[in-house]
Amino acid sequence: MTASQPLTTAEELRGVGLRVTAARVALLETVRDGDHLDVEAIASGVRARVGHISLQAVYEALHALTAAGLTRRIEPPGSPALYEGRVGDNHHHIVCRSCGVVADVDCAVGEAPCLTASDDHGFSIVEAEVIYWGECPACSTAS
Repeated sequence: MTASQPLTTAEELRGVGLRVTAARVALLETVRDGDHLDVEAIASGVRARVGHISLQAVYEALHALTAAGLTRRIEPPGSPALYEGRVGDNHHHIVCRSCGVVADVDCAVGEAPCLTASDDHGFSIVEAEVIYWGECPACSTAS
């Protein structure tokens, strides 16, 4: 493999010290192919790829993948936890108040963290998390 070829999912899992299993590969691919998925949607996607998997196994795998930095968990208020494959770039989200659809929003300005706290209380800030709220185009048109 040359340096210009992307890593396979299995190589990524090994690279962060996780054991490669069919369920983990299917889960990571499901999250990456989806768009801010909840656990039920992820479990359904994994089952379509590899057959039966318990909800507990999905939760455990998501915890491991998130801790390893391969997935990101977001928790918009009023929504179940959602998972995405876009990691490491300190992007933000916009959520529709009507239907709950979530979309990515690139950093407001500059590099991470793209926002400066008015008082950092001595913390070394490395990331900012922002959720914008509004109505998506479909809901805006419908109202």
